[in-house]
Amino acid sequence: MAEIILNVDVRDGVGTGGARAARRAGAVPGILYGGDQAPVAISVNEKDFRKSLYTGKLLGHLVTLKYGDESQPVIAKSVQFDPVSDRPLHFDLMRVDAKAPLKIEVAVHFKNADEAPYTRAGGMLEVVRHSVEILVRADQIPEELVVDLKGREIGETIRMSDIALPKGASATITDRDFVIATIKTSSAGQSEAGDTTVEAEAETEA
Repeated sequence: MAEIILNVDVRDGVGTGGARAARRAGAVPGILYGGDQAPVAISVNEKDFRKSLYTGKLLGHLVTLKYGDESQPVIAKSVQFDPVSDRPLHFDLMRVDAKAPLKIEVAVHFKNADEAPYTRAGGMLEVVRHSVEILVRADQIPEELVVDLKGREIGETIRMSDIALPKGASATITDRDFVIATIKTSSAGQSEAGDTTVEAEAETEA
């Protein structure tokens, strides 16, 4: 995976006025915080920020912040967008130790549904958790948590223990093997089953 680097500038102006000035200059304003240092108002060229953002590997992942000759590992915690234009308006970066564990939400991805027996049997996947918070080293944050649905049948329950985590990582919920998704008969499948039962009963009575 290619390393994402954010070349930032330190903003003199803070607050709404400073953020607007950064946007007028073609940049996205942001805040760098965390660790034992004070928050710093920063900005990134909007075109460069968009390129990094649309890789899908910026938000919630370890990236490198560069300011002149200095660099440090950070996590992109959040990005605010314009509700109409979807333009990035502001972002938050958190300072981290690349080798230290941190808590972070990671998306769950389900694959091979088209090869699963439950699909051919008219079943459906009911997702309980679309993401899971895990405790993991900053430099080992997975892009996603993968659930392979190949071979899954109607009636099965997918739990956290079914997901492979990076070495040393763990779910932050530790008191139970919680549910990620369940596989159920779809309403269409139930309707078809009901129709078949009615037809069978009718034939028996005849």
